[in-house]
Amino acid sequence: MKNPIYFFVFASLLLSCTSNTIYEKPKDLIPKDTMVVLLKDLYVATSSRGVSNINQQKKISYIHLVYEKYKIDSLRFKTSNLYYISKVDEYKPMIDQVLNLLEKEKVAFEKIKKMKDSILNDSLRRKKTAAKDKIMRNEKTKFSRDLLKKNRTMKKKSK
Repeated sequence: MKNPIYFFVFASLLLSCTSNTIYEKPKDLIPKDTMVVLLKDLYVATSSRGVSNINQQKKISYIHLVYEKYKIDSLRFKTSNLYYISKVDEYKPMIDQVLNLLEKEKVAFEKIKKMKDSILNDSLRRKKTAAKDKIMRNEKTKFSRDLLKKNRTMKKKSK
């Protein structure tokens, strides 16, 4: 007799709890287009913690710089982000846009890196060929001098 009562109480608790909570729109909501760019910059800032900076320092948080760039505080971002997260249908396209922006940035940086590498390789190749040319010129002049000496000694012997 107690088993159906426990089952009924458990079932009513399970059905009464829903995760479809949609928060009220905050007064200072960050617009969607700004939020997309802000999220992109925040992803870059948080992922840079494991990369050394110019001073060889790691684990530095650059998130506050992103907040300064967009002139917002962390509370405004958190309330706006919570509001957008509660509306999954709106948040998913925003995240897709963020990923597209990051992919475009990655491609652009790869092109820049490839160009810098090609310039570096070209300059190294030029230095190498210049060094080889210098060695060859030294060898040629040395060979020419030796050849002239041999010719002079041969002329002296033949006289």
